[in-house]
Amino acid sequence: MGFPEKVFTQKEVERARRLIEEGYRHKTKVVGSQKFREKVKEALKLIKTAEYHDFLQKYIRSIIEIKGLSQLREADAAIWANMHTIAEPLEAASFFMQKAQQMKDYLEGRPYFRGPEEATAIRKRIEFLEALKNKSKDQAIIKKCEEALKRWEESKFL
Repeated sequence: MGFPEKVFTQKEVERARRLIEEGYRHKTKVVGSQKFREKVKEALKLIKTAEYHDFLQKYIRSIIEIKGLSQLREADAAIWANMHTIAEPLEAASFFMQKAQQMKDYLEGRPYFRGPEEATAIRKRIEFLEALKNKSKDQAIIKKCEEALKRWEESKFL
């Protein structure tokens, strides 16, 4: 029995959680224009460099280009993202980590958005940026990580 097509009912959520615990990983699919796919590919490369690709594949089935608001689509185990969200690969990669953490929390039955609940996902984003900074050999990436971490440190959201 494969991963549920939808992750909405309690039974589907339990099955998805059990499969992930047993080692199931998505082959994350990217759907959108050529430019969108190229930008997402750059972000995925950063995720691999930071060694967080397994985490993404546990929880995210697809990343889909949309014209509207970027968001996690829990029932589809998907991230909907617009071109603005993925324009800068580092920001896109950390956004994907935040959404993967929210999907994890959703499957585990924990609150995952609004107010204090959002902090867990933001911490995952920061953890990812720290890991990328420490694992990258590219000085430009390291500098961008430091700048992003500084912005989060100054943020009133934490």
